[in-house]
Amino acid sequence: MITKYSTDHEWVKLKEEDEVIIGITDFAQEQLGDLVYVELPSIGDEVTCGDNISVIESVKAASDLIAPVSGEVVDVNSKLEDEPELASEDPMGEGWFIKVKLSDISELDDLMDESAYQTFIES
Repeated sequence: MITKYSTDHEWVKLKEEDEVIIGITDFAQEQLGDLVYVELPSIGDEVTCGDNISVIESVKAASDLIAPVSGEVVDVNSKLEDEPELASEDPMGEGWFIKVKLSDISELDDLMDESAYQTFIES
């Protein structure tokens, strides 16, 4: 499974040839602290790369999940509504936010691989 990263600290895992899972990175959750509230989009919503798609509130701050790709929301992690701490405890696994059917797979080319992301957060 290919994983890419955005400059807004989201990860994108290519699940199938045109479907991705999106969540926040370890770095993002460390910066935010313990999450206390997550507002997710609805299944069927269209998201556009660069748009705010979810509200994330933590003990430290409120933030937005920024769409790293464009497409249709095909699933949401409704567990986060009752257990937002999942995104803090396991951000790259059980703490995923949404699944999106891509409208333009070439947008993945604009995202970083893991080594480029590590360099980005270290600078």
